[in-house]
Amino acid sequence: MKKYTELYESIKDMITSGELKEGTKVASVRKAAAIYNVSITTVQNAYFELCADGYLIAVDKSGYYVTDIINKNNYINENIKNSVSNVKYDLTGTADEESFDFSLWQRYIKSALRQTQRMTTYSEAKGEYDLRLAISDYIKNSRNIIASPDRIVIGAGVGALMHTLASLLKGRKTVSFPDKSFTQGINIFSDYGYKVFTRYKDAEVIYVSPSHMTRWGDVMPMKRRLELINYSDKNNSVVIEDDFENEFLYNKMPTPSLYTLGKGNIVYIGSFSAMLLPGIRISFMVLSDELLEEFEKKSAYIAQTASKTEQIALASFIRDGHLSYRIRKIRRLYTNKTKTFANILKEIMPQSEIEIGENSLQIILKSKFNGKKPEFEKYGLKVIIKEQKNNEITLILSPSGIKQTELEECAKAIKKSIV
Repeated sequence: MKKYTELYESIKDMITSGELKEGTKVASVRKAAAIYNVSITTVQNAYFELCADGYLIAVDKSGYYVTDIINKNNYINENIKNSVSNVKYDLTGTADEESFDFSLWQRYIKSALRQTQRMTTYSEAKGEYDLRLAISDYIKNSRNIIASPDRIVIGAGVGALMHTLASLLKGRKTVSFPDKSFTQGINIFSDYGYKVFTRYKDAEVIYVSPSHMTRWGDVMPMKRRLELINYSDKNNSVVIEDDFENEFLYNKMPTPSLYTLGKGNIVYIGSFSAMLLPGIRISFMVLSDELLEEFEKKSAYIAQTASKTEQIALASFIRDGHLSYRIRKIRRLYTNKTKTFANILKEIMPQSEIEIGENSLQIILKSKFNGKKPEFEKYGLKVIIKEQKNNEITLILSPSGIKQTELEECAKAIKKSIV
């Protein structure tokens, strides 16, 4: 029996026996590795399986909690429930649910479930081959990235892939992120024992998101991309290129990916959550020769975290051309929505500074406010506060998930909450 399976069974037994009560926060990945004398990868794989089977729930920036699966009713910590229950306008970059064809996606899911023989087996560590083949064709056509399916690894979100990368890169000890807002990656690499820096060019691992360098959507210029590639090659540092939101650069000339420009030390990461729905947690990475070899050595101990059903469905969805169509559709929808919302804000808050981010998805709003705590929750708002000092506040607003008919009311709620 694999070590992560043994750990899975041990924690599962403690939950089903009542030793671990619902709502209990279990040990962090790093702490559990020390307690059970196993690797961090082993713990992460066990936790992924426990989450997939409903015994644990992962709470962003908090940790893993025991559910009330015994009573067939998934537990959600009351504090978390209260923090989201009153949100009417989520301006943190959610998807427009009305733009997604749920009936079409359901047909692909049903088709996948009819493949009974495939559904009775576990996925390969790298993920389903037909999806990796579809991704190989997709990134060749969309980003000019030439990568065979064998070089591609699937994961349930970028976080899962980052855990895998952190374990594969263990020979290196330092990692750099663009700024402190990249909390997920920072926390993951910290758990693996890396020294974490921001904007540190001499780090052995450099994480960048060229199409979304900051929360307000700055895009990395071509000159900087070439400088980074040459410098990392000269110093033998690994660059992790998270190509988040590149598909939405509607108003800019396409910029080559670092992977295409690079010299063999780039890991390319892409995700389908923004293009489909956040609830469809499928991401992928293209490994360098060095890391592919390391992955092959450890593949027997790496569990595939993405839903097999969704992988099979997405492979057909991409092959049939629906992904390309959807990207064109929501790119126009989201960028137009951002422009409309910015114009509404300018009209009702003329004294504020309002600017659309470089990638056309975020709005930076700088405004005077009453000096007290902003009342976002009172008005049903969920926003990102970039800065708050004295009597001035700066917000990062992403209206992609707000209905067109509600943009004006949402803008009025923002004004009420800070004036």
